[in-house]
Amino acid sequence: MTIRHRHLAAAIIAAALFGTVHASWVPAKALLGQVLLERAWQARLAGEETAKPWPWADTSPVAVLSIPRLGARHLVLQGASGRNLAWGPAAMTPVSGGDVIISAHRDTHFDGLNELQPGDILWLNDGHGARAYRVTWLDIVDSRRQELVLLNDRERLTLVTCYPPNAPLAGGPLRLVVTALPAYLPNAAPADSDSQSNTLSLTTRRS
Repeated sequence: MTIRHRHLAAAIIAAALFGTVHASWVPAKALLGQVLLERAWQARLAGEETAKPWPWADTSPVAVLSIPRLGARHLVLQGASGRNLAWGPAAMTPVSGGDVIISAHRDTHFDGLNELQPGDILWLNDGHGARAYRVTWLDIVDSRRQELVLLNDRERLTLVTCYPPNAPLAGGPLRLVVTALPAYLPNAAPADSDSQSNTLSLTTRRS
């Protein structure tokens, strides 16, 4: 083997090792994030409203999202930046009530979200009590052509993640949108066109 070939082989091995480490670091970071967030959440429940999961954090856990069908319980961060999404699901809106939107990566915290079915129950606890929601429908939308509509007068929980779940590369334009309405209003009709509303981009970034 020539020196050139040795260098090429070394470069290929290094690239493969980097890819392996990076691929394993993403889920490890997501798991570690939930441990640190749990500590901050318990501190918040004890009265420390702005408890930080780590000293330099510019966000804090604001809710617990439970998805019984998936056996999942996630601490939710405020602010759906790419950096926050690497650590846990992130709220794109306030979580105290009204129209709540939470996003997360398809290959970590929202892995398996596409397995939800209409009728499944979701729970959201903002520290002041848990609210139950019933999954009403699932949609696949193109973030380049559609935006989430925020209905200021509607109680609703929306979960958003990239789609499809097995895509080889992250960052595609498709999004899986799970819409859930309060469990005590399983037959609530969509808001009429007179409802005050805003729009929110479906674009998310991976850190």
